Order: sequence, then C-alpha cells, then structure tokens
Amino acid sequence: MRIGELAQATGVATKTLRFYEETGVLPKPDRDVNGYRNYDHEFVDRINFVKDARSAGLTLREIANILELRDRGESTCHHTVGLLKSHLADVDRQIAELQRTRAQLVTMTRRAGQMDPAECVDPNRCQTIASNS
Repeated sequence: MRIGELAQATGVATKTLRFYEETGVLPKPDRDVNGYRNYDHEFVDRINFVKDARSAGLTLREIANILELRDRGESTCHHTVGLLKSHLADVDRQIAELQRTRAQLVTMTRRAGQMDPAECVDPNRCQTIASNS
C-alpha cells in the first residue's frame, strides 16, 4: 500500500508517517520502481503499536527503543514495564500537584466569596489571591 492508504488505514497523517520514518520509529519501506513508498500490513501493526504506546505516555524515543529491541528479537516486556511504571509514577506526582493546586483554588474561591471588593485597596495585589497568613 502507498503512504496515503497507510495513513487512512491507521488514522495517522502522511506527514507524521514520514516523520516516524525519518526518526527511525518506522523502518524505511520498500520503494516501487517509480519511487513511491510501498508498505505492507506489518506497518499497520507497528503504527497501531506506536499509537497505543503514545496514548500511554511513552515518548517516541522510548517507543523506538522498544521497537529496536523487538526488531533484534529481544524480549521487551521487562523494559516496557519499567517504562510504564516510571510514567505511572510521573502521573501520580502530577495528580498530587494538581490536587494541591485544586485545594488552593478552592480556598481562594471561598475567601473571595466572603470578601467585599470595596475593601480591596492595595494597588499591587489582589486580596483574593494574597493569603492572610
């Protein structure tokens, strides 16, 4: 199949497919006599793996590394699980930070609801945001 057909089969733009090829995420496909790229069905499977891995938060570099290991016939399970655990820990840290930010916003919003805007006289700060501590 040609690149447009591959793009349609996978839902990935042709520009992205070319980028994946340039960065090594996709191997260089065979070319027809006229120079057009010729992709087989294995490319569809590989791109679907890349999409799934991206949706799990893996970077293209991490994905390329997994695919390189796989292409060499090596097991990727332990390596991939390590990457996933690392990304999970990052997400947990981000969630904790977002929860702290949310709590602070709730506090500020409640404080703002109890304040009289006419009493805000400091030209350099908003009393809603400035803590009284």
